[in-house]
Amino acid sequence: MDVTANPPETLRVDTPDGAVRGYAAGNVFVWKGIPYATAGPERRFRAPVPPTPWDDERDCREYGPIAPQAKAMQVPMDPGMVVDEDCLSANVWGPRPNGEPRPVMVWIHGGAYCVGSSSQTVYDGRRLAELGDLVVVTVNYRLGVLGFLDLSSCGDGFEANVGLRDLIAALEWVRRSIAAFGGDPGNVTVFGESSGAGSITTLMTSPRAEGLFHRAIAQSAPATSVYGAERAAAVAARYLELVGVGAGEADRLLELPIEKLTTAGDELLDEVITTVPGTLAMAPVVDGDLVPRYPVAAFQKGYAHRIPLIIGTNRDEASIFRLTRSPILPVTADTVNQMFTAIASDHPNLPASRVAEIISAYPDWSKSTGAMAVSRDAAFRMPCLWIADAHSRHSPTWVYRFDHATPMLKAARVGASHATELPYVFGNFGTLNVDPTFWLGGRKTALEVSGRVQRRWLAFARYGVPAALDASKHWAPYLEDTRSTLLIDKADTLAADPDRDLRAAWGDKVMGFS
Repeated sequence: MDVTANPPETLRVDTPDGAVRGYAAGNVFVWKGIPYATAGPERRFRAPVPPTPWDDERDCREYGPIAPQAKAMQVPMDPGMVVDEDCLSANVWGPRPNGEPRPVMVWIHGGAYCVGSSSQTVYDGRRLAELGDLVVVTVNYRLGVLGFLDLSSCGDGFEANVGLRDLIAALEWVRRSIAAFGGDPGNVTVFGESSGAGSITTLMTSPRAEGLFHRAIAQSAPATSVYGAERAAAVAARYLELVGVGAGEADRLLELPIEKLTTAGDELLDEVITTVPGTLAMAPVVDGDLVPRYPVAAFQKGYAHRIPLIIGTNRDEASIFRLTRSPILPVTADTVNQMFTAIASDHPNLPASRVAEIISAYPDWSKSTGAMAVSRDAAFRMPCLWIADAHSRHSPTWVYRFDHATPMLKAARVGASHATELPYVFGNFGTLNVDPTFWLGGRKTALEVSGRVQRRWLAFARYGVPAALDASKHWAPYLEDTRSTLLIDKADTLAADPDRDLRAAWGDKVMGFS
């Protein structure tokens, strides 16, 4: 390993692809925008290829370009960021290498498979790297039309699950390159939230990804939002209509301006979630290759990689979708009813009594609070429990529910909603332009909760057990006979099977769209 510091506030590392220079960030160094693969226009709708090696030292002061993405959904992003198809880059935070390999944590950002970037301020890995004395990696991957629209039914020039292929390329880069940064390629933990967590649960059932990571943390994974080839082909056909390309002319997509492709993608996104609430226009697809089976079913049949897993959800997942009026999740009685009607249509052998039994578990489902609870459980909580039950039969599994909310978020009826745990995991509060989180106080408690979450996640990455290594509540593994679940709040508590009634209503047969 050839590592040279010059001057003290920078650090040069020689990777297999070329030299990169990082910069001091607190007590660690950061290298931003390192290409891990190439996916420009020449690889549009296809798997990426390895990056072209470089001879000159690469300055890694700035993040790489973000993926072209949906404009219909907004996420906090630096307005100065460049958008480019060739967006496959990694960012690395780590202490100065000392000859002892350190654990590695690789973050996969969320955003409904169509928005987001590793450069979002909340994902800055400095605090985790400092606190854990380990290496943190965040990655960009192709999104939306370019990453998760399956056009393989349109011709031989198209591949399915391109975004997942990007993530596999990123993990392969980690395996061959992270030792140069002082990381241990044999101790890699992937962690992610929302569609990032859904990517993780899907990759845990992909033979191509086996051995590329050794532990996993899935935060609010929409694990059933993975669709079949027949549905994917219908979505692809509709996309061709929206973009103005004939069924036999799909190759024209390789030449069209990226703006035209993403604009049609926005139309498709809006049309799909409006027509069938609870579904995504673009998501992983069971292609019989990279994704051989529906992931939750694969877990239940014992096909998932046998690695330690932390999986959980937030108590009030759906509330932010009501607040922002986002149609991604159904949050009214009408849209929830529309969702179940579509599921019944998609599964003609599904007994009508099954839906009635589920609805009966939510006496107030006709009200907003009840509708949000149904949506939360359909999208997040039940997939989490189905996976936990199955995975715990052969591999160490821990389940949590994130319940903590500041006084302001409680007053706003947001509570512990989708993605509110992110600043607690990374220790990065106040990353929004206007952040109301602490307007009514609660910062001291939030920092204490964040410290416990970070210590558990870091201990899991280092030792494979999420102990907080202090006086915090012991987190017992999840087993089917106890179903111990850590409720993360002002004080952590361990509850035995807190979702018993919920599980009884939904059963263990996966309900979702195919």
